[in-house]
Amino acid sequence: MESFSGKLAVVTGGGSGMGRELVRQLAAQGCSVAACDWHPDAVAETAGLARADAGPGVLVTSHACDVSDEAQVLRFRDELLAQHGRGHVDLVFSNAGVGGAGSFVKDDRKEWERTFAVDFWGVYYCARAFLPLLIASGDGVLVNTSSVNGFWGSLGPGMPNHSYCTAKFAVRGFTEALIEDLRTNAPQVRVAVVMPGHVGTDIVKNSFLAHGRDPEQLTDDQLNEMIPDDAQAGLIGAGLLPENPSAEDKRQWLIRMASDFRDKAPLTAAQAAADILDGVRAGAWRILVGQDATMLDERIRANPLAAYDYAELFKGLTPGT
Repeated sequence: MESFSGKLAVVTGGGSGMGRELVRQLAAQGCSVAACDWHPDAVAETAGLARADAGPGVLVTSHACDVSDEAQVLRFRDELLAQHGRGHVDLVFSNAGVGGAGSFVKDDRKEWERTFAVDFWGVYYCARAFLPLLIASGDGVLVNTSSVNGFWGSLGPGMPNHSYCTAKFAVRGFTEALIEDLRTNAPQVRVAVVMPGHVGTDIVKNSFLAHGRDPEQLTDDQLNEMIPDDAQAGLIGAGLLPENPSAEDKRQWLIRMASDFRDKAPLTAAQAAADILDGVRAGAWRILVGQDATMLDERIRANPLAAYDYAELFKGLTPGT
């Protein structure tokens, strides 16, 4: 697919971050877009921004949809077909994702399953709903967003990320297994897996909200639950919290952590979206996004047994190692 002009793309998680930037950049390149998000106001704002830069004949629509609910995905599909007046779609970007339930051992089962449902079942439901429409296009592309956590099941020392990593490994396997399946049974469609590193998005903030934990609204007990004594001691030791922190200290740290993840990332969401679209145009089936993703991929492939021996994995990256 050398050009997106005149095509129709579907983007999930279009309310912010990479999803928002995919919508904007696709529309600017002459592609009509149907964007969804579980935050209807956010995705409506995305659509407005995209329309401002879109050329003649480009239609951008916004839709409320929680991709972890198959009935909502099917409703989203039917809505966009009616609004765009088409019987097929050309591109599907399954981009929606949240974090949460870093520990299988300690964290709440409902939170674990909610994270997995958005991050994997959302990809699965969208593939089920939209594959026939991609086949009908005659030249369709399904683009599923995994993560560096789709080949590395950790965030580093003391930072398990279990549900998210499990889902992103599943997205990677699901997508790679589709390569030969589509070649054999639906050659009109190709598939790509996107594996971003740290990109400046609102995923931390959105993950809080997805699990009903808006830092602005948390009680003192909820803040203590989110930052238990062992984590608090580590944050104090790192200078991130004062000695004997108050509930408000903890609240402000959570808010700052979410904004720092977005604002201090090595790669912006706009840059990441551009890299993804370049990869799709080039026909890549595996799209690494960010220098950190490339570095991790190279090191783990070179020495897979050292993937969780952090001193060995990151050897040579800091002075004296």
